[in-house]
Amino acid sequence: MINSDKKVADGNERMRRLAEVDTVNLPPDGGPHFNRLIFARSPYLLQHAENPVDWFPWCDEAFAKAKSEDKPVFLSIGYATCHWCHVMERESFEDPDVAAVLNEKFVSIKVDREERPDIDDQYMTVAQLITGGGGWPLTIIMTAEKIPFFAATYLPKTPKKDMPGIIELLEKIDEFWKNKRDAVLENCAQVVTGLAKAVEPSAGILQGDDVMSKTFQVLLKAYDDEWAGFGGAPKFPLPHYMSFLLRFWKKSHAVNALWMTEDTLRMIRRGGIFDQVGFGIHRYTVDNKWLVPHFEKMLYDQAMLVHAYLDAFQATGDSQYRVVAEELLTFVLNEMGSPEGGFYSAWDADTAGVEGEFYTWTPQEIVLALGDEESGLFCRLFGLSEQGNFEGRNILHLPVPVEKFADEEGVPVELLNRKMDEWRTRLLSVRNRRVKPFRDEKILTAWNGLVISALAKGFAVTGENRYRQAAESALLFITAHLYSQEGRLLRSWYRGTASIPAFLEDYAFLGWGLIQLYEATLDHGYLAAAVKNAKEMLRLFQDSDSFGLFDTAADTGGVLVRKKGGTDGVVPSGNAVAALNLIKLGKIMADSRLLEEGKGILRAFMGSVAANPMTGLHFLCALDYLNSPETEVAFSGPLETAPAREMLHSIHKHFIPGLVLRLSAADDTPRSAERKGETAVQICAAGTCRLPVFDIRELKQQLDELD
Repeated sequence: MINSDKKVADGNERMRRLAEVDTVNLPPDGGPHFNRLIFARSPYLLQHAENPVDWFPWCDEAFAKAKSEDKPVFLSIGYATCHWCHVMERESFEDPDVAAVLNEKFVSIKVDREERPDIDDQYMTVAQLITGGGGWPLTIIMTAEKIPFFAATYLPKTPKKDMPGIIELLEKIDEFWKNKRDAVLENCAQVVTGLAKAVEPSAGILQGDDVMSKTFQVLLKAYDDEWAGFGGAPKFPLPHYMSFLLRFWKKSHAVNALWMTEDTLRMIRRGGIFDQVGFGIHRYTVDNKWLVPHFEKMLYDQAMLVHAYLDAFQATGDSQYRVVAEELLTFVLNEMGSPEGGFYSAWDADTAGVEGEFYTWTPQEIVLALGDEESGLFCRLFGLSEQGNFEGRNILHLPVPVEKFADEEGVPVELLNRKMDEWRTRLLSVRNRRVKPFRDEKILTAWNGLVISALAKGFAVTGENRYRQAAESALLFITAHLYSQEGRLLRSWYRGTASIPAFLEDYAFLGWGLIQLYEATLDHGYLAAAVKNAKEMLRLFQDSDSFGLFDTAADTGGVLVRKKGGTDGVVPSGNAVAALNLIKLGKIMADSRLLEEGKGILRAFMGSVAANPMTGLHFLCALDYLNSPETEVAFSGPLETAPAREMLHSIHKHFIPGLVLRLSAADDTPRSAERKGETAVQICAAGTCRLPVFDIRELKQQLDELD
């Protein structure tokens, strides 16, 4: 094995080196310099390819070896940009003493949770059942039949505080395995029984007012009155909370639902969780003030926050929210786009093993970049000090709103905004000369579906054509690279190779992107593709005995229990997104089968959601869409003219919870013959169809009346 001190500090360069190793002539076990992970097409697995641990990927060979040698399986699950995964690798998996115990007494398997969400979700559920918590790296010890009996997260090499050292723990488990097998197997049986109960959703009814009000009250109690957001540290952005609150506000006129949303979005933008120089959102903050982030940047967070900020812009008309959405999309386009058209997964928190070094500053660095004259103003604006706010350095943030700061400093706010743009450009130039964090260049169908939906919504609201072009390029990438020869959608692509049959969230999130593209463009091809995707999703994931979709398809195996996931995490559950997709398509297409399938999924989970609404807010958004008064907007005539595009963008600048966008044949539109060759728009709402309009002024008047 190659010693860790010989590895290059730059994670990106290291990954390029590993990905380019000529594996054709290597033996199946990787040879003297590598383990079996050198053959993997996952950045996370490749990161461990030089460990002295005799790692296997998840494969039949590993479980067969465990069975034949009567050894337990040591399963380690993580992802390429996980800080504590890196720590555990450096402390334990690169250590020859730890490796010796693992290689002698266990069969060791590495899994990338982002490639295999099915495996991760199953064993994370087990960890929560056994320990009451979870996280990554996830450590599971199980039998050769894949039945777990021990779970933990990060384990240090030597004992720390209340955590046992990994060698000591492994020795005890080995002794237990050899001498108390009956107790191990009894524990396994209890875990399987608990897992089967934990994955079954509880059905309910589709009456929404009571559960919506109950959920709002829960969110009101969880709201942080001082710093905004929900709950304490660690604090996550939780954009689907804001999307729910805006829907509740629109229906109930509860002003506190609106100000909770606005305050949270403003505090996020001012906080250290937001990259004040290069834009983009970090994964979460370790405090409750939005100041000190865990510095990872995940693709899905950018996409979901774009939706939340654009929802807020639609609801309020306040352009500050549109600007933040555009900043997030700027980061995605500049730093996460691949040359082929898809979008990469994440940026690491660490640079050469040091968390956050790439993003933080000292006052002296600011002076060198901006000069003596302007650095003082900059440091006061962005909260820099000599002592720093993060390990002797400074995380940039805005302690007070820009407008208030400008007033206190006696600087015109327009001038200050121009200076901020200039400062960012100069600091970004300086920062880009630093060693960059590792970028996980794996391209996932599900996360690209989320970005397609965000870009399409960005185009719909702003009219910026580059967003449409980027969304369409990403869709073309998926079409060209993430389908098998048999037409089966695949999960993951890395360096020219696509692998792993897609899961429910891949189909659901891609469907979201397709529907959003249709709504943004009224291109019927996207609608047809969304319907085709939805029908294939139902074929592969439907339960033949009841409603609700399985997370894994009928044509794949390998899990102990097929789960119907219905819990929102940092992204909505696949079932929740699938339900909303099917309801939307059913309404747009007037297709009762699709509509009933969506309603059936909602019913299958509404009991669980009613009991614990914080875990199912996207289901409640789908329920609200189902129950909201339908606002049908039908277009006829040419769609690619400037007036048609202007009218479509005007519609998307409004927050319309029950919006159904349709295309009508010209002869279906009253008075269309009088204005032949022009685009007609007709709005039907509250049981009344208004006269069609042919220009933006008349349309805006009707839309304002709807509000």
